[in-house]
Amino acid sequence: MSKRVTLFLLTCALAVVSARHGSENTTKPHILFIVADDLGWNDVGWHNPDVKTPVLDQLAHEGVIFNQSYVNYVCTPSRTAFMTGYFPYHVGSQHLVFFPQQAQAIPSNFTMLPEKLKELGYATHMVGKWHLGFCNWKYTPTYRGFDSFYGYYNADEDYYTHVVAGGLDLRDDKEVVNTKNGQYGTYFFTDRIIDVVEKHPTDTPLFLYLPFQNVHEPLEVPQRFEDIYANVQDENRRKLLGMVSALDEAVGNVTMAMKNAGLWDNTLVIFTTDNGGWIVASGNNYPLRGGKVTLWEGGTRGVAFAHGKMLQKTGYTNNELIHAVDWFPTILEAAGGTADAAIDGVSQLDTILSGKPSPRTEFVYNIDDVFPTKQGAIRVGDYKLIEGYAGKPDGWIRPDNLTESQPDSGDPTTGTWLFNLKDDPTEHNNLAATMPDKLKEMQAKLEDYRKSMVPAINPLPDPKSNPKDWGGAWSPGWC
Repeated sequence: MSKRVTLFLLTCALAVVSARHGSENTTKPHILFIVADDLGWNDVGWHNPDVKTPVLDQLAHEGVIFNQSYVNYVCTPSRTAFMTGYFPYHVGSQHLVFFPQQAQAIPSNFTMLPEKLKELGYATHMVGKWHLGFCNWKYTPTYRGFDSFYGYYNADEDYYTHVVAGGLDLRDDKEVVNTKNGQYGTYFFTDRIIDVVEKHPTDTPLFLYLPFQNVHEPLEVPQRFEDIYANVQDENRRKLLGMVSALDEAVGNVTMAMKNAGLWDNTLVIFTTDNGGWIVASGNNYPLRGGKVTLWEGGTRGVAFAHGKMLQKTGYTNNELIHAVDWFPTILEAAGGTADAAIDGVSQLDTILSGKPSPRTEFVYNIDDVFPTKQGAIRVGDYKLIEGYAGKPDGWIRPDNLTESQPDSGDPTTGTWLFNLKDDPTEHNNLAATMPDKLKEMQAKLEDYRKSMVPAINPLPDPKSNPKDWGGAWSPGWC
């Protein structure tokens, strides 16, 4: 190892240590926070060798793979956790997702991650999917701490027309972008990320939030990616896997740009999905149970890893407990800051850097009292409790051998389940009837959590949102 590399590694380590002690004279790391959309447990190469993700595989294996990293069951709640550090049931975003026609948003009294990072001297840029509210300008990314935003407010939009529910949804900061019809979104989003990187001054710490569109439906991908999986019989599964490989290529292009700009050696990468794979859209979470829109492990235990030269222990799989709310204080501490003690998240920086035990021993999957998803679920130690609506499909589904799949477990949609996830990570054995004392203990804990729930932000659709009244695009200004 050269003296230059040795000196650099020592400098990185000292920067992290001194940042914790409040020193202003530190070299803060650049932070690349990548969120894949609906990426399933079984849809990455390090879990499934049939999936071609060479870039992500290399980053994961060179860094640290998280085996018990939890997210929320659908998009908006997870993004709430990432950006605020609070469980969604404390914010009002616990019920399904924010829809284009509804006046829904993260309330302004919640300080978002990029706002905190700007206070620490970071340049903050976002490219991709917001899904945290847009009916008023004050709820949109450049009013919530981002220096720039290139992306879309909602979900489900077409990858080529960039239209969802009858309205165009593509913005460059505040301006509608109407020049990309026919162009694949992943390509031009990557171009914008590279442009941000190339123009970034090397003496300023950079926070890049990249919530990619892939692999959320609709299932659309350039043919060259689909052709990688020519041996896959099912067309939808073939397209989904192609979208995974398109995401992999995009991440490779971004990392190459970071290297070319001289930023890579001081970059901390955090990669996570926002929820499990959506089974009805060909996502796969085998051997975990269920998927997106469910509280089963397949919907809530997400693929994730960290990468960076500041990691002191690498090349292994970490089994410590991490939740989506933890990324807020973890990133903040890596940047030299401290999160408000009131948030639900805890910093996992020591766990990430050196593999120390997680400070987290329990978390809330979700608490919601709005029909039809009236539900509550928690994990405490090795035990998991689900009460109420758990979600469907709730079986164990293999993508490559349907004869061995069990899409429906036969359980009712609503019920009470108790699992020991250490002994039974695939949730086959409901212990609710055989462990009545543990069940009562977990139910009491859930009720304690439920006391602090705020009502879900769930108004009726508002006709003032109609894109026809806003030049054909989904636009702020109607709430």
